[in-house]
Amino acid sequence: MKPKAKRFRIRRSTPVSPGGPAAAAGHPTSHSVDAGSAPKTERIQRPADGGVEQALAAIREEGLTGRQLRMARRVAYRHGLKPNTDHEAVYMLRLKGIDPFERENALDLMVPKSETTDSAPKAKAQLPQKVATQTKNLPATDPRSPAERRSQEIRVIQEEMARRRNMRLRLLFTRLAAFVMIPTILAGWYFFSVATPMYASKSEFLILKAESSGGMGGLLSGTQFATNQDAIAVQSYLTSKDAMLRLDEDEGFREHFSQNWLDPVRRLEPDASIEDMFKLYKKYVQIGYDPTEGVIRMEVAAANPQIATDFSNALIGYAEERVDNLSARKRENAVSDAQKGLQDAEMARREAQERLVRLQQESSVLDPRARIGALQARIETVETQLQDKNLQLQALLDNARPNQSRVEGVQADIRRLQALKDEINLEMTAHTEDAGSLAETAVQIQMAEADLATRDMMLAAALERLDQASRDADSQARYLTTSVYPLPSQDPSYPRAFENTLLTFLVFSGIYLLISLTASILREQVAN
Repeated sequence: MKPKAKRFRIRRSTPVSPGGPAAAAGHPTSHSVDAGSAPKTERIQRPADGGVEQALAAIREEGLTGRQLRMARRVAYRHGLKPNTDHEAVYMLRLKGIDPFERENALDLMVPKSETTDSAPKAKAQLPQKVATQTKNLPATDPRSPAERRSQEIRVIQEEMARRRNMRLRLLFTRLAAFVMIPTILAGWYFFSVATPMYASKSEFLILKAESSGGMGGLLSGTQFATNQDAIAVQSYLTSKDAMLRLDEDEGFREHFSQNWLDPVRRLEPDASIEDMFKLYKKYVQIGYDPTEGVIRMEVAAANPQIATDFSNALIGYAEERVDNLSARKRENAVSDAQKGLQDAEMARREAQERLVRLQQESSVLDPRARIGALQARIETVETQLQDKNLQLQALLDNARPNQSRVEGVQADIRRLQALKDEINLEMTAHTEDAGSLAETAVQIQMAEADLATRDMMLAAALERLDQASRDADSQARYLTTSVYPLPSQDPSYPRAFENTLLTFLVFSGIYLLISLTASILREQVAN
């Protein structure tokens, strides 16, 4: 089925030539342009007799494909022409003597434009040649139907797409082999063939606190919360350089991992720094703490199972020492302070007792207070007698004619009793040559006794505090209990060849996928 002819809005101007439709259809005579001249940007002036429309109709009847028409328009633009339609581009090119469907050589594109323009007409004639016969020269037509041409173009496009798809698949498999498969194969070869087998020794231990006698502290004494900080401190110590250096000094950590038969990845150089040795130590000494159970799990790996067990036992010993030292200072300080307080209380009591004894020795009376009591009893007796004598004297004086001799006797007795009282008072308050008065001495002795009683109370309090400090020190003690002892393993634990190879494949696949996505996004952004 032939396509319908399209109508074009074409400006009409002066006639091209009297050549007629035959000349316009592809055999121009007077309107042929010299191929050697440079192309000019112009529009073809169409005659008013309808010759151009007949030429365009003839070009439409040729059954040109869409690809040929697009190629003709591109060639027309390249030669400076401005056609309105693809058929008009074919007409204008043929009018200029240029074949719109001739394929250009890629090498000719590298020749400068001026040289190409000058040499093109000489190499090949672009105009159709005249024939001697008078037969009508019609444009060439494709004997195939449009459906066949369309199916052939679709088949060519499909073949091109298949070729590009195969090329992309080959490039994809090449990149996967270079960035994923080759590293995975190398890693698998190392893990299965080269890597030195390592034997792991596992152990578990926990830190316990002594049972408390009572109080709120006894509520958490049997739980992991009472030793949480101690367990974390022990874990930090075992993963520190201090523990590594001590293990190297006692068990020869550097010497073991510096042996020549170890693979290069696991081998430690003899002159390696402490930092390199510490990296290897953290790799083969794994310590974890479970806060819910309060258990510290340790795994030590070495090239020899017995050496791994020795390393693990040494580290457990270091942990026990660290646990003992965690609360030792606090316990020692509390007990030492209580002991010092007790010594001070004992010394103060001894001084008070010595002062009391010295006061008793310095006084003329062994017991001044008893002496004062006796003197006071005598004074009371004298006062009683003196009161009786005063009453007797008063009774005598109440008589109208008292007996003078009896009155004088009673008065003499009163004077004697008063003198005796004064003498007794003087004995209590009078100062002796070596010491003070009896009353002053008694007061000093009483104060010394009170001071001695106070010192006795302070001594008792110091003893009680020392006993309490000892109990607290015992309750603050920490104990490391090993629940799982390290034993030598018969089979190597590392390397885990299959797991490590699979992990290597996944890691390189993820890296390749990330890079591919990033490159695709960047390519799309640049294209837009």
